[in-house]
Amino acid sequence: MKLGIYQCIAAGRSPEARLAVLEQHLEGQELDLLVCPELFLSGYNVGRDIDRLAEPPDGPFGRKMAALAQKYRCAIAYGYPERADTGLYNSAALYDSGGLLLATHRKQLPSPGSFEEQAFGRGDGVTFADIRGWRVAMIICYEVEFPETVRQAAQGGADLVLVPTALGADWGVVAQKILPARAFENGVWLAYADHAGAENGARYYGGSRIVAPDGAAAAVAGQDEVLIIAEIDRDKVRMMQARLPYLRDCGML
Repeated sequence: MKLGIYQCIAAGRSPEARLAVLEQHLEGQELDLLVCPELFLSGYNVGRDIDRLAEPPDGPFGRKMAALAQKYRCAIAYGYPERADTGLYNSAALYDSGGLLLATHRKQLPSPGSFEEQAFGRGDGVTFADIRGWRVAMIICYEVEFPETVRQAAQGGADLVLVPTALGADWGVVAQKILPARAFENGVWLAYADHAGAENGARYYGGSRIVAPDGAAAAVAGQDEVLIIAEIDRDKVRMMQARLPYLRDCGML
């Protein structure tokens, strides 16, 4: 699978502008799957714009994202504020390369001390989908920092875990240390997509990355807007899980 992560500039773009720049990055890449950051539709630290821009999974932005997925024959995962009958959710949608909505993940664990605690309802567990023969799991940001969450994904058969995020500039340890550990201890691929730059006083770490099942970085972004790409191999999941059978042996503890 040819996997890409779009680390986008956080501030100063309307949803329409975000789509336009995203399309520029997609042109000529022939990706199988692209991951965008948490609350990509709206931006993360945007105050009341979260409520103003929130939409259901099949809203205007979602339909345009589906059209992009279909045009470029590329599955796309992205974060957005989801409006539902039960309230607002910090969600991530996954469209397949035909523009079909495969899954929506609602963030279960809000980032501590953030506006999320009051703005959004709570989701439930890990979300799964299948793409091109790969079992894919979706979680968002803070959720990857818990060993239990990625273990749940791996025990559910995930080969690849998608993690849209809004990692702050002070928390580089998450990208640098925790992500490789989560990949290694479960023998799965991880795709971690952050914002870049600053947004209304918030600064983002950047450092988006694709991490292999052995904990090694397959692609790493700096602090600027960029598209990073890696060819990932599902056989490496099988190899690492056989060599270090954590998933089998954790039940013996």
